[in-house]
Amino acid sequence: MSPTGPRLWAVIGATGTGKSDLSLDLAEALAADGAPAEVVNADAMQLYRGMDIGTAKVPPLERRGIPHHLLDVLDVTQDAAVARYQEDARAAIEAILARGHHAILVGGSGLYVSSVLFDFRFPPRDESLRAELEDALEREGPGALYARLRAADPVTAERVDPRNGRRIVRALEILAQGERTHGAALPEEPLSWRPATVIGLALDRPALIERLDARVERMWAQGMLEETARLREAGLERGTTARRAIGYAQALGQLRGELTERQAIAETQALTRRYARRQVSWFRRYRDVRWIPAGAADARELVRAGSGPAGRP
Repeated sequence: MSPTGPRLWAVIGATGTGKSDLSLDLAEALAADGAPAEVVNADAMQLYRGMDIGTAKVPPLERRGIPHHLLDVLDVTQDAAVARYQEDARAAIEAILARGHHAILVGGSGLYVSSVLFDFRFPPRDESLRAELEDALEREGPGALYARLRAADPVTAERVDPRNGRRIVRALEILAQGERTHGAALPEEPLSWRPATVIGLALDRPALIERLDARVERMWAQGMLEETARLREAGLERGTTARRAIGYAQALGQLRGELTERQAIAETQALTRRYARRQVSWFRRYRDVRWIPAGAADARELVRAGSGPAGRP
């Protein structure tokens, strides 16, 4: 048994750095050390049933018998909400630890990871105000609302994709209520929700870009268009969150005849590179992370080391 006993671990980093594989290796190494481990998903798009190829979700038969939580819990017509996720993820982790098992939080959705690891609370919702902002989004488009956000809160605007209307609306809703937005959600020295060993996977940008571009090519070769067509039949275009996911939005454009396959792939590659850059920027603010080059992690050594920072990427 590890001298610290079962605890919370987190595997973070940009998309395409091998977080899922390391989480499985780590779970096996922890089990060999004396206590089983269970994985808790922290990828917002992996919450959706059927969104498998485009999110690089580990298939059930490849999970090595390790329990996984918060995968496939939403229909594509439902909204993913970080406040609800925080509640569900923490409940799953508490239950895992109560069983005497390690909990491994794994994913690259920065706000979702932070909502679990750090002690911050989400601002309230105002449904009528939200409806007004969503109407404005439909009339004016995301560009106009993003300009409004940038003028009101430049820090948050820097961390929001200018094309992500849903995030822009939520930020403006929060500001209108006199609350602080997610731009202040991760202060310089955030309070931890509970002790955790955080492992970060880093990769030089040229190597990461090459890996990500190849991954998008594989997505289409593995059936991304066909998967999106099935999800379209299940209501993907009626959803607010899922239909905007990188890759799926482009595949929908291809299905509608708005993009050629080459254009859909190229746009997905460009957006994936941009997303990875934002992930690196987000996670770089974390303190006490054990940063390791992607592909060079030794799970057994990580278990022996237990915790401790190893520099920044």
